[in-house]
Amino acid sequence: MVEADTCKPSGKLRGKKPPPGQCDDNCCEDGNFAAGGDGGGPSECDNHYHSDDEPVVALSTGWFNNKKRCLKYIKIHGNGKSVKAKVVDECDSTRGCDSEHGYQPPCPNNIVDASKAVWKALGVPENDWGLMDIYWSDTD
Repeated sequence: MVEADTCKPSGKLRGKKPPPGQCDDNCCEDGNFAAGGDGGGPSECDNHYHSDDEPVVALSTGWFNNKKRCLKYIKIHGNGKSVKAKVVDECDSTRGCDSEHGYQPPCPNNIVDASKAVWKALGVPENDWGLMDIYWSDTD
């Protein structure tokens, strides 16, 4: 019989407190990978914007791992389905509330921010897009 150990964090990321009045409370609007979306500038991995029709994601700072997952694929499992998506950006867990980050607050440490194509592939009705518990893994 094998028992799993309790998951323990291996470290901490220290964030900066945002300047007062600079955070946009309308976090995670639709179209966050397209030009003019809520993601700020172009993606960190390829300096391009991406269509909402592409299955792309941004990972929290720790999972993004200093660009080591850039342009690689992950498999996302949720809502009884799965989808393969390309990592194109970082959802910064340490900084935010400035023009570079689209005036969004820092991301939590466990975020996979997904394009509309990912939500559609997982069969999630549009009015339920937002936060959903998922599992993901690296893939080819």
